[in-house]
Amino acid sequence: MNPVAIRLLNQQLIAPQFDTPAEVVRYMGAMQAQEYRMMRWAVAMRTRKPSYNAFKKAFDEGEIIRLHLMRGTWQLVSAEDYWMLIDLCAPKALAAIKSWMRSNRISISEEEEKNIRKIIFQAVSDKGSATKEDIVQSLARKDIQMDEHRLSYHIRMAEISGTICSGELLPLKAIYALTSNKVKPKVKMDKDEALMRFTRKYFQSRQPATLEDFVWWSGLNVSDCRRGIELLGHTIHEEKWQGREFYLTDDYRTRGFRKGKFLLIPPYDEYLISYKSRDIVLPPEYRHRAHNNSGIFQPVVAYDGIISGNWSPFKDNCQIEFFQGGHDMEHVKEAWHEYIKYK
Repeated sequence: MNPVAIRLLNQQLIAPQFDTPAEVVRYMGAMQAQEYRMMRWAVAMRTRKPSYNAFKKAFDEGEIIRLHLMRGTWQLVSAEDYWMLIDLCAPKALAAIKSWMRSNRISISEEEEKNIRKIIFQAVSDKGSATKEDIVQSLARKDIQMDEHRLSYHIRMAEISGTICSGELLPLKAIYALTSNKVKPKVKMDKDEALMRFTRKYFQSRQPATLEDFVWWSGLNVSDCRRGIELLGHTIHEEKWQGREFYLTDDYRTRGFRKGKFLLIPPYDEYLISYKSRDIVLPPEYRHRAHNNSGIFQPVVAYDGIISGNWSPFKDNCQIEFFQGGHDMEHVKEAWHEYIKYK
């Protein structure tokens, strides 16, 4: 087993199979989306012919939804998976929010939450797409003032309740819309079916991966993750590599890998954040160049799938610093030009 090549292919970073942003997000299940420009590039890298206009159209029309979900962080999900993921992930997401509230000595009663959610709902309804500032103004008209922390908790709880989600795409600002205006009404799905679909999306797009990787990425309980794997039955199997047990789907991709490929990977990309253990592609001695212990991820360069440098996505020219291996900058610049064309 060549886990690096398999991951590159099944993460769609080499020889991508999809034509549209919505197809990519649907296939991946959920994609980390901390920063607007970088989340677009993460999708673009996995698209045959990336287009900013195609991404904006899919986002504005609600084919792609951005919200706080797994691990309490921003995610991109497809509209057709939205309610399934809300049902599966909201309980753990809400528990995380309440834990953060306790650590910040903030208490929000059920009555307060319902009252503020009604105001948020009305503010977003009136505007169509509303910013946090619009919500603050709506609260002020009700003589309600609150600090940034408290308001952010209310907005996140409104998100995971299925009340609000992302509005139209703006480069640097979160915009909220009513979920009822963006996503089709909920269709009932039992938990086992949802777990099976969710688990398959993870392993088909991140394989090879371990149970511990899936638990970390999904934020679900270990028992739910085990159940999801069990539900996949004969369509998934285990393979041992360097003493660890990895899961692969029986139809995993093996063809299309080619050597000599540089990838300019955005911070928080699924190529790293999908796994609890990242040493397969990131040598442990260079871990600090990719992320710190507080969960802050840096833009990195991969050569043949191995993380070997850092790059600067917001500069006007190609600025790359390699920390391992000697590389021909001319070949790296080809990857930069692909990024610039999309940017």
